[in-house]
Order: sequence, then C-alpha cells, then structure tokens
Amino acid sequence: MPDRVLVTWMGYDARGARTGARLAETGLEPRLAPKTGARTAAETAALARDAIAAIVSTDPFDASVFNAAPRLRTIARVGVGTDSIDLDAATAAGVVVTTTPGLNQETTADHAVALLLAALRRLPEHDASVRRGEWSRAGALTPWDLHGTTVGLVGCGAIGRKVARRLAGFGVRLLVCDPAATAAGPWELVDLPALLERADAISLHLPLTRATRGLIDGRRLAAMRPTAVLVNTSRGGLVDEVALQRALASGRLRAAALDVFADEPEVPPGLAALPNVILTPHIGGLSERSIARMTERATQHVIDVLRGAPDPGVVANPAVLHASEVPA
Repeated sequence: MPDRVLVTWMGYDARGARTGARLAETGLEPRLAPKTGARTAAETAALARDAIAAIVSTDPFDASVFNAAPRLRTIARVGVGTDSIDLDAATAAGVVVTTTPGLNQETTADHAVALLLAALRRLPEHDASVRRGEWSRAGALTPWDLHGTTVGLVGCGAIGRKVARRLAGFGVRLLVCDPAATAAGPWELVDLPALLERADAISLHLPLTRATRGLIDGRRLAAMRPTAVLVNTSRGGLVDEVALQRALASGRLRAAALDVFADEPEVPPGLAALPNVILTPHIGGLSERSIARMTERATQHVIDVLRGAPDPGVVANPAVLHASEVPA
C-alpha cells in the first residue's frame, strides 16, 4: 500500500502532472478531504491518523492532532499563514511545516485594491439597485473617489508594498505604519494613531500574532474618520468584528470591505446584513494561476521533506530541522 498524503486544499488537482500524479510517481497516494467549512482538531486528527504527510488549508493542527497521527512527517501549508498550526507542537513531534511564500502576493494586492475601489464606488449597492429595475445615478447611492485621497497601509511587507505600487497610479497620498518599513518609498511613515486620524481609507497587511490580534478594536475604530473605509485582506482576528459592526451600523465608519473573518467560514450575521460592507470568502490570494503555483509547490515540498532534503527557506518551524526526532 502506498503512503497516504492527506489533502484538504479544495483546489487540489489529484490527477495533475505536477500535483496528484507527481505524488503517485513517488509512491504516495493523495487522500482528498477538502476543507469546505469549520473543522475541529478532533476531525483533523481522524483524517490525519494514518497519513505520512498533509497538504492543507487552514485546518487546525495542535498537539492532539500530532499525538493521533504518529506517522505524520510533514505539513505543507498552501499559502503562508500558519496561525492554525501549533508550530511548537509540530517541532516537538518532529513534523516539518512548510509554506508557499511569494506565490500569491500579486493576486492578494490586486484583491485589496479591488475591494477598496468596490467599496468607494459602491459597486455592490449599484449592482443590486440596477437588478431591482432602478436607475439611481446620484442621491443616496452617490459613490466616492479614490484619487486625491489619503490611504493608510498598516503593515508594508511584500504585499503591502505591492498595494502601494498599485495605488501610486491613482494619485493618492500614502501613509505607512510599519516599524520595519523605511522612508525609501512613495509614502510617509507615521505611527498608528496618526494613520487612523488622517487616512480616508485603511488597508491591513499584517500577520495574526499575539501582538496584532484585535489591533483594530473599538477604541481605534473611534479614532478613524467617519468617512473612512476599512479593507482587510490579511486575517480576520486583526479586527474586533462586533465593534466594527457597531461603527458601520451607526454611521461612525463609512464602509468596510472584508476578505477574512475571525471564525471562518462563519461570517457575523450583523456584518452580512449591512449594505455598506463588502464580503468575499478569503479569496484574496486565489486565482487559477496562484492556486496552480501554490499546490504544485506544496506537492514538491512534501516530496522534498520525505526525501530528507527540505528547503530551509520555506520551513515555518526551522528548529525541527535540527531536532534528533526528525527522520533523515
């Protein structure tokens, strides 16, 4: 019997020459269990119990999963976020965790700008209005401008810089809040209070960590301009969703465009009911091209690790490479 590879990524091609067929060539058998909704650690453990490797979405992998899957040697995350994986527990279990950095950054930047434009130009509201047989060219649904405004980027890593490059063509003033950013860019470096106070639109580009969880809370939402728009294509946990709902419903904030949520795939009903919110299903980094590139790369990562030759540049828990319990 071939060794099994648990595959939870929805868009995985089990017959593709560089995905499923590539695994089969090396004596591995993909076992598809697409993650289409919420999944508990117990459910993940049941799926992974006899797997030697896993190509995953945002499935929870904690110590209980590793204890239930003693043969597991590697987890290849499709994407870059590892907040659903306990990296310390993975290291202790000798499981190498890899990611696919750099393969969907342009796609995510496209989506962030698309959400910002859709919110400012009020595209969903106008689409719904026209479908109702209306022709409302002004009045209550009059849209707003992007050009000539001030846009704040909270976080300016690889994706944030790509968003900045795109926005430069719209004639906006750019503010950046990021301790790691330099002044060598088409932006003004400011602290977070100044950015919240001055920006007409704010786009989040941060990882979810202990320090950033709940960063945009009620107090910081209150510090924003009432005419501001908030865009989040990073992680839902960055934003206090209850406070955001209150700010949007009360008119304290103009609009929001959200691709990510704190408890995916659950979307707070209060947010979903508001006309000044645009919602997409954590699809910012996904396109036909980016999915193909990421799943192909994740497949190769599994093969590399099982051959004993992982690329250190993609390992999310590098300490595991030096641990004696990792199989050679």
